Amino acid sequence: MPDIDGVTITSPDKVVFPQGGRTKLDLVRYYQAVAEGALRGVSGRPMILKRFVHGIEQEAFFQKRAPAKRPAWIEVAELRYRSGRSAEEVVVTDTRQLLWVVNLGCVDLNPHPVRAADLAHPDELRIDLDPVPGVPWGQVLETAQVAREVLADHGLVAWPKTSGSRGFHVYARITPDWDFSQVRRAAEAVAREVERRAPDLATSRWWKEERQGVFVDYNQNAYDRTVASAYSVRPVRDGRVSTPLTWEEVPGCRPEEFTVDTVPKRFAALGDPWEDMDLHAGSLTSLLELAEAQGPPPERTEVPLIEIARAQHKDEALAGLEAWKARHAAVVEFLEPADVLVDGMRGRSSVWYRIRVNLQHVPEGMRPEQEALEVDYNPWPADWRPPEP
Repeated sequence: MPDIDGVTITSPDKVVFPQGGRTKLDLVRYYQAVAEGALRGVSGRPMILKRFVHGIEQEAFFQKRAPAKRPAWIEVAELRYRSGRSAEEVVVTDTRQLLWVVNLGCVDLNPHPVRAADLAHPDELRIDLDPVPGVPWGQVLETAQVAREVLADHGLVAWPKTSGSRGFHVYARITPDWDFSQVRRAAEAVAREVERRAPDLATSRWWKEERQGVFVDYNQNAYDRTVASAYSVRPVRDGRVSTPLTWEEVPGCRPEEFTVDTVPKRFAALGDPWEDMDLHAGSLTSLLELAEAQGPPPERTEVPLIEIARAQHKDEALAGLEAWKARHAAVVEFLEPADVLVDGMRGRSSVWYRIRVNLQHVPEGMRPEQEALEVDYNPWPADWRPPEP
């Protein structure tokens, strides 16, 4: 077993990405190559361990608590949750700790937006641009530019990165003077202002069935939410990386260009575009004033929505959807891509999947009633229910 920066790599030949045959050792060497940038995204922050112990083609499980058997040099911070539970979560501050986390099976890194020294006050605001199905990539990038302008108009410097998946991330460093509810409110103000400026591009509507265009997701700033950090490898087949960019690079960028194979070379040649991020911490005062002026968000719009499946695994949920489509072929002809809502729902230690269909484009007389679910998985233990959003 190889030893890299003081970490013994177990099962180094285990294939993590079947497409391309990338192994755990390949993943470790990637993080070693970009450690300076990856540490900028996670250093000092407690993180949830999202472990793909059997590679990316099987579901990950989420581990909040640091393993009981861990080296003495692994740091932790105790977080308390709305359920009343608490957990000592891993805090990474150097390359050895980073590689130890990767050796556990973590493909991407999921830190909280707070530092261990002050768990009550975030020091970054995160905007996650999430396109509904059918939205072109160029529209995502246009929305990112609008978000940048909104942040700049309220005294904050915006930092762009690919998400490594379908969307795009825009961060702003803030001084740790506000609690989670205030940071979330400021982020919601950004989302609503982006929608006001670019209604044909973006939406801030909370309810998924109401969204059109690019959802400016402000809820990633809520307590207990984590986002894949800078230089995280995402669990997608071609090994894409959530890659920091300059704003000059954003127009025309393609997420598939940034992978575990290409990003280390880019990092060696160009360095980290986010290197100076900590020098630009700003205030939320102006955004909170905007939130006050905006008033309450719009009320929920009633739409004809039916649920199709709840499943432990995504392929099971999608199989249930196909079975429903086969029985309702005439209805399917009227559905638009955004009418099929596939939700990855985080449970206590893993993700489960829910599929719903919005019948708004189906003629009223043809709309099927709610039926028994095609797949009916119960993700909740008898003594637990998910918290309200």
